[in-house]
Amino acid sequence: MPLRIALIGYGEVGQLFAREFVAKGGAEVAVYDLKSDPTFAPTAASDRVRLAASPAEAVEAAEIVISAVTADQAVAAARSAAPALRPGQIYVDLNSISPRSKRAVAAEVGVDFVEFAVMSPVAGSGVASPILAGGARAKELAARLNPLGMKIDVVSAEIGVASATKLCRSIVIKGLEAIMVDLNLAAAGAGVLPAVLASLSASYPGMDWAAVARYMPPRVARHGVRRAAEMREAARMLEEMGLEGGFCAAIADRHASFAAAGAQAPEVAAKTSPPT
Repeated sequence: MPLRIALIGYGEVGQLFAREFVAKGGAEVAVYDLKSDPTFAPTAASDRVRLAASPAEAVEAAEIVISAVTADQAVAAARSAAPALRPGQIYVDLNSISPRSKRAVAAEVGVDFVEFAVMSPVAGSGVASPILAGGARAKELAARLNPLGMKIDVVSAEIGVASATKLCRSIVIKGLEAIMVDLNLAAAGAGVLPAVLASLSASYPGMDWAAVARYMPPRVARHGVRRAAEMREAARMLEEMGLEGGFCAAIADRHASFAAAGAQAPEVAAKTSPPT
């Protein structure tokens, strides 16, 4: 029997995972998204997935329910699906949220819960993106999903370890992306970008600084709103530990503002793409 999977959230990640679960693993997939996007129906039909009209309809026949929404909607998505969930199902949250938020999601669903932490961009790798997992049924879930092409590494039976690992990594990656945005704008405006990149390469020769400066700002322009939500969760994680979350909050603000500026005036994002 094919594995039956429901995806709550049918944006970039949800569409990619749904498509590959069917194409590579032969799964039966139902999807639901709160938004009424006119592209959802033709995309679902093309990818041979069932587009449900409600969370309850999506999860009713599923063995595994995967939440792939934005970070700020993770708890709300769990709450919307919870009344239709039944014992034996596994609810998976792969959103980039703090350990406490993961535990809040687990409390909402009332069934077995597994946390996922996606450790690389899904574009290109798809379901084969490296994923850390945690929860009492994480090993069982990995054994069922890895044959579909996933790369799940179980790190703990405790909820929060995988998400903390992801968010600590994100402080570095998203922070560097925000730095590259301002580096490009300031150094290009002053006419000193080649000299700055040469100096960075001399100080840190293991990093291709020209490549990093070139490809990171467009990623912020495209994904900044979603990444800002992730960095607000990183700030929340630090504050939950009694630490200062201001740096992560500033990273979130920069991602959001640059994405908004690029959407309003695409040439702003183009200014941050230095020549090869």
